[in-house]
Amino acid sequence: MKIACIGDNCIDYYEESGLAFPGGNPVNVAVYARSLGAQTAYLGAVGTDPYGDLLLRRLSEEGVDVSHVQRLPGATALCHVSHVNGDRVLGDYDEGVMAGFLLRPDDLRFLEEYDLAVTGLWGHAEHSLEAIRAMGVPVAFDGAERPFDPAGRIALPQTDIAFFSDDLLPDNALKEKILAVSAAGPKLVIATRGAQGSLAYDGRCFVSCAPAPCALIDTMGAGDSFIAGFLVSWLSGNALPECMQAGAEKAAVTIGHKGAW
Repeated sequence: MKIACIGDNCIDYYEESGLAFPGGNPVNVAVYARSLGAQTAYLGAVGTDPYGDLLLRRLSEEGVDVSHVQRLPGATALCHVSHVNGDRVLGDYDEGVMAGFLLRPDDLRFLEEYDLAVTGLWGHAEHSLEAIRAMGVPVAFDGAERPFDPAGRIALPQTDIAFFSDDLLPDNALKEKILAVSAAGPKLVIATRGAQGSLAYDGRCFVSCAPAPCALIDTMGAGDSFIAGFLVSWLSGNALPECMQAGAEKAAVTIGHKGAW
């Protein structure tokens, strides 16, 4: 199976330790899906700085195809991270050269060979999703905590599988939010809820899944690893409950170590 992950990347810089790790939703999904046996590619933009070198080198080491990463003059995106009781807290963020990222005609031709395209709220790919689906490639979109932001409103009608995160809403209100996302177009909608697990809707009924047991070290990348586990299982033809369980199990592995991967 071939999964192409499109859009934002960043270097997660941990204030306490001075350590820097590559990250960003599509980057993480590409690495996690590769670790589960999928063939993956990452399409985005990095700068000509040492952090751009770091991100490309680490993705290549993980077996992710970076042949369509754009190297643009300037700085790679950087996010400052701190920890509070094991939970990652995101601080200042500089989007760097990702602010100017757009898929090129050659990138679209490259994507035609893939089984699934994955992007998210900050991926700058929402205007290309209609063209991607017209090639017969399904689309997964992560709306993070704000699926109805402007980019999400453009993306959702061109999305097959939508993810978003919300661990604050009670069950009934969350179901209403899921139904609103579903009404925008996606066939499947999955809300991740942190320690409360996940809740999904397939157009007919709701399905819930508890989180997998894990040792809490660092929550960075937990949602992205859930997405990767879910999508690899979905492409394998598994039913919705099995896909959700696969996502939960992959997230548990990620939470058990420092950094996204």
